[in-house]
Amino acid sequence: MTDWRQILGRNHVIKKFELCDFTPIYEWHMKEKEKKKNMSTEEKKALKEEKLKQEEKYMWAIVDGVKERMGKLKRRILPSDITINIGKNAPVPECPILGESWKEVKHDNTVTWLAFWNDPINSKEFKYVFLAASSSLKGQSDREKYEKARLLKDYIHGIRAQYTKNFTNKDITMRQIAVATYLIDKLALRSGNEKDDDEADMVGCCTLKIENVALLPPNKIQFDFLGKDSIRYFNTVEVELPVYKAIGQFRSGKKDGQDLFDKLDTSKLNSLMPSLTAKVFCTYNASITLDEMTQREEMNVDLGRAKKGKPPLKDAEGKKKKNLSPEVLERKLLQIDAKMEKLEREKITKEDLKTVALGTSKINYLDPRISVAWCKHHEVLKEKIFNKSLLAKFTWAMDVDPDFRF
Repeated sequence: MTDWRQILGRNHVIKKFELCDFTPIYEWHMKEKEKKKNMSTEEKKALKEEKLKQEEKYMWAIVDGVKERMGKLKRRILPSDITINIGKNAPVPECPILGESWKEVKHDNTVTWLAFWNDPINSKEFKYVFLAASSSLKGQSDREKYEKARLLKDYIHGIRAQYTKNFTNKDITMRQIAVATYLIDKLALRSGNEKDDDEADMVGCCTLKIENVALLPPNKIQFDFLGKDSIRYFNTVEVELPVYKAIGQFRSGKKDGQDLFDKLDTSKLNSLMPSLTAKVFCTYNASITLDEMTQREEMNVDLGRAKKGKPPLKDAEGKKKKNLSPEVLERKLLQIDAKMEKLEREKITKEDLKTVALGTSKINYLDPRISVAWCKHHEVLKEKIFNKSLLAKFTWAMDVDPDFRF
């Protein structure tokens, strides 16, 4: 109703919503849908070209003298809703609607967004236009992110030794910092931050409540809470005995609804570990695990079997179904065994990872250079690992040496 009031104005008061007839709108929509459906291939192509022609001038940005691709506006809103960000000496892009003007023109080179507007549906949300994932600037940012995580390998042993030492520190704040860092490192938990009143009860490491953590003797802990995007995190893990005892102490005398880490918050944790965020830990652990797995022999078993079991291009014996030699039969049995083993492994993997967003991990936490190096080393097409959009996003990683190690 609020949206209709804004469109119709004060002079068109709606008293009974059921008297509103939306049939003309519906019929127009269906007519347009049918019209598009009946278009010839040439007409569709011409319409697409016309649309691209209109959008072309708004699809590029110049960054340090280099043209970069940028995202498209996803919905039709007025230019007066949009704030754009351009260089000081850059010409202001012309407005697509005659008589309209941009809401504001900024010249902020400390941010990477090119335009933003307030979401008309959710007033607290803003929509941003960034450079395309395939742009060199975005690729540079990704490379820096993985390099930062890669540097962690030189310090991780010292960090782990330090927080392990503090598991039994007399200062409860230091103990809580040590245990929280351990959980972030080992379980890839988010740090956790404050939420708005109208948001779901999302939990991170620093915002764990008493009811989110249960102790299972002798040294197991059961976590049960809503994480990012309100996805349930339910996991039982074995922890070091000092961690188990420390969490028992943190729970002592508290009731449901109270913080487990009452002496700690995200800002305090971040100030103690400048530049070392939970995301850096997660990126390091995910990438180092992938790197180690690619070096294991069993990772290459299927590849080796495939090469070994691949029949010659011209195999007259293989085509004669009535006279299969013992060698051909043995080879076929080996291939069937290999397929069955592979399917069994895939079944187990699918069951174990049914609540894990593997796509997110591949995009955000796994250094693509590891996979590219593995592909080059084993002569596997990169297209088998990365889809078209990821190949464009990870252009910067494609020239890596086959012997690259994270």
